[in-house]
Amino acid sequence: MSQTATIPASGQITQRGLIVLAGLAAILAVALFAGARFGLLLAIGLGFGIVLEGLRFGFAGPWRAMILRRDPSGILAQLLAIALVSVVAFPLLATHPGEITGAAAPIGWAMIGGAFVFGAAMQVVLGCGSGTLVNAGSGNPVALLALPFFAIGSFLGAYGLIWWTGLGALPILTLGGGTGLAATLAALAVVAAGLLWLAAPGTRRLPGRLVIAALAIAALAIGNLMVAGQPWGVVYGLGLWAAKGAVALGADLTGSAFWSAPGNAALLGQSVLTDVTSLTNIGIISGAFIVAAWRTGGLSQPLPKLPARAWVATVVAGLLLGYSSRLAFGCNVGAFFSGISTGSLHGWVWFAAAFAGAVLGVRLRPMLGLEARA
Repeated sequence: MSQTATIPASGQITQRGLIVLAGLAAILAVALFAGARFGLLLAIGLGFGIVLEGLRFGFAGPWRAMILRRDPSGILAQLLAIALVSVVAFPLLATHPGEITGAAAPIGWAMIGGAFVFGAAMQVVLGCGSGTLVNAGSGNPVALLALPFFAIGSFLGAYGLIWWTGLGALPILTLGGGTGLAATLAALAVVAAGLLWLAAPGTRRLPGRLVIAALAIAALAIGNLMVAGQPWGVVYGLGLWAAKGAVALGADLTGSAFWSAPGNAALLGQSVLTDVTSLTNIGIISGAFIVAAWRTGGLSQPLPKLPARAWVATVVAGLLLGYSSRLAFGCNVGAFFSGISTGSLHGWVWFAAAFAGAVLGVRLRPMLGLEARA
């Protein structure tokens, strides 16, 4: 019997009301402490978490569905959301240079390898960057274990990032203007057509739930771009949390070209409530928590009955998620979603490499004992 069944209707209404009030109070508190812009970013983050958990929009799960069942619906929803953001982002980038930046990054050996490893690791824990945040917020034990190691891995990957990029990389390549937008939309259509061609019978449709989710995610991503001045991202905020923890424990980060760079060094000394990526990450976790608590009256996911090797694999995969995504200049959100939607060609290369890694990751899960159920 679920917890919700044991709570009287009046109690459920009161509890849900308190949940909503707590969310609004948090937004107001951040706005008063750090400024209205940062309060709005937390609200956007909450929206991401509510949509991702409430409408079951994700990245790792849909990729798994395509690999195992040839069901492309989830990936089609991702492509739809990316296309919608592109239609707005390309003109914004063209008309507001210096004010709004895209998720541009170079294509290099470390980037490609990092994307491949990330794709495999995200299938091991069944969560990408945003997915791990959502799953942790909703009380999933595997995600709760993986998340802190994800943050540590991101910090460590950033620490030595300059060395990795020195292995060889192309200049940053981007598409822009009307021609770039047309090319991006055409490429998205080609990928969608390819997925539909490969799809199993009965899966060549996009459920209404996913259409609504894609529209909502696109609207929130556009809002994030306009308010933050940069695309939606996840990985940097997690690394920053671990870096702050390292500094608090007495670590000297001046030996890292990344963390000693002026902008990053400044953020290390400031509140996380003034870091845009941290705020949306906190919002995603909180939004997922709100949905889970709304549904069940509390977080009651049981501890999965997994062998010891599965928990060890979760820790290792968490570290790899963070480290590899930093080398790859982002996860499914920062590299794939935001990269493509703002014209960075590295987003397309990331997609190909990460999907290849995901095929491996799907095969690894049973071997690691992670297919057991509670």
